[in-house]
Amino acid sequence: MVGFVTLVPALCRSFTKPPCVVLGFLLTVLVIILTPRGEILRGAPDRGRLSVVLYVFHFLIIAPTVDFFKSSCLPIADSVFPAWYRVFVNRSLAMEKIKCFGFDMDYTLAVYKSPEYESLGFELTVERLVHIGYPQELLSFVYDPAFPTRGLVFDTMYGNLLKVDAYGNILVCVHGFNFLRGPEIRELYPNKFIQRDDTERFYILNTLFNLPETYLFACLVDFFSNCDRYASCETGFKDGDLFMSFKSMFQDIRDAVDWVHFKGTLKEKTVENLEKYVVRDAKLPLLLSRMNEVAKVFLATNSDYKYTHKIMTYLFDFPHGPKHGTSHRPWQSYFDLILVDARKPLFFGEGTVLRQVDTVSNYTITPLHSRSSDIVCDLLGAKGKDIVYIGDHIFGDILKSKKRQGWRTFLVIPELAQELHVWTDKSCESHTHLDSSSNERPDISALQRRVKKVTHDMDMCYGMMGSLFRSGSRQTLFASQVMRYADLYAASFINLLYYPFSYLFRAAHVLVSHCIEFLLLIPVNSLQLKI
Repeated sequence: MVGFVTLVPALCRSFTKPPCVVLGFLLTVLVIILTPRGEILRGAPDRGRLSVVLYVFHFLIIAPTVDFFKSSCLPIADSVFPAWYRVFVNRSLAMEKIKCFGFDMDYTLAVYKSPEYESLGFELTVERLVHIGYPQELLSFVYDPAFPTRGLVFDTMYGNLLKVDAYGNILVCVHGFNFLRGPEIRELYPNKFIQRDDTERFYILNTLFNLPETYLFACLVDFFSNCDRYASCETGFKDGDLFMSFKSMFQDIRDAVDWVHFKGTLKEKTVENLEKYVVRDAKLPLLLSRMNEVAKVFLATNSDYKYTHKIMTYLFDFPHGPKHGTSHRPWQSYFDLILVDARKPLFFGEGTVLRQVDTVSNYTITPLHSRSSDIVCDLLGAKGKDIVYIGDHIFGDILKSKKRQGWRTFLVIPELAQELHVWTDKSCESHTHLDSSSNERPDISALQRRVKKVTHDMDMCYGMMGSLFRSGSRQTLFASQVMRYADLYAASFINLLYYPFSYLFRAAHVLVSHCIEFLLLIPVNSLQLKI
């Protein structure tokens, strides 16, 4: 009775909620009333049927109901908008507790148009390779966005692009544009397994900036493999007495990419034609202005101030302010703190020296502090878990800010929109022409063939390398990193616009296998134990 009285206030509040929540709450109260008080207090698994039922109701009814009460409103985007407008949750996050929102710029605030931007980077990298001595034939290469995907691993010993799972098991292996079959893979990798920790040999291509070089790796391996002037070896190519290993080719491409980004004309050509290469969204000023009302906002980008200023000016170049009818505001007014040349991930570790930038001359003046991210917390008056950092780089933005500083993390995955489109469009094909009037029992073998075909068709819709998140039914390395380090993720951070800032992003309850077996699968009679 005492327990029932303590539940009365919550019971009264529940009648303002949807019927399913009210029913769940009433059933929970009923179980508590019918269960002897001693069993509730002890919760012992050997106390009979009601104790087991109580455990089940705790995970299936009580916990979700309590979390529902903590949230101030229903999940708007989850119930009204398509899946690609949603924010997905790995770890629960209460927005009302967040005091600061941090942003990366490239591929986060500034979304580069695909494949136009990747094609530009690819062309400039090829030109650089030809300039340092690679064959002129490379200039005929054209970027194909259907081939590369993020999260692949390049094997610098054998020149293969690998798609692996979280444990290093090989899911897909490609040499040039030749997809190797199981026996061919086992000749090179006896257990179809790699040691991912061997960073001298294996390089993970995790970022959107890596897409052009991923395709270029395949192009070069394919070119030299099919060129009569070169003899293929297990670890490279020979031209007479000259030997070029896959490792040296990999290093040449990496050096060329770095040169294009830091010394070449990539940024110059981008700002010369911003409409061609950069997406501008009128919802951006609106979202940031709403964030300004409830928390502080800061920008931390690896780009220099000159480039940042041009990109951000373009992103906020609207005749109005956050809303129609309001006056235009400069982009700087949306941020409480702006950090350029941040040098992430070093920024989150030992840190770099912070200097104030003269926004007129673009020169740095007055060194401020070292240990960058710690000082940022002090300047913003926030602790680690008070901050949500939003970025696209799984390592430089998400992993390091999570492991080194304990910041909450939001990963932007632009490919997610296409993944969801494919999933919703193709997965439903397995249920075509079936409804409640269907009485025929399906032929299992035919159904298995159908599932296999649908799975293959879905993989081909993602691109030649398949889904970013899976291969068949198995999760990729990238998917495991997203689940481990990103508290929230979405196709765009703009999706936050569809949720109130008092919203509770709630992760699903996850039980380990023995708990599931105990609660749901083991017969209740087997729990009647006597000591």
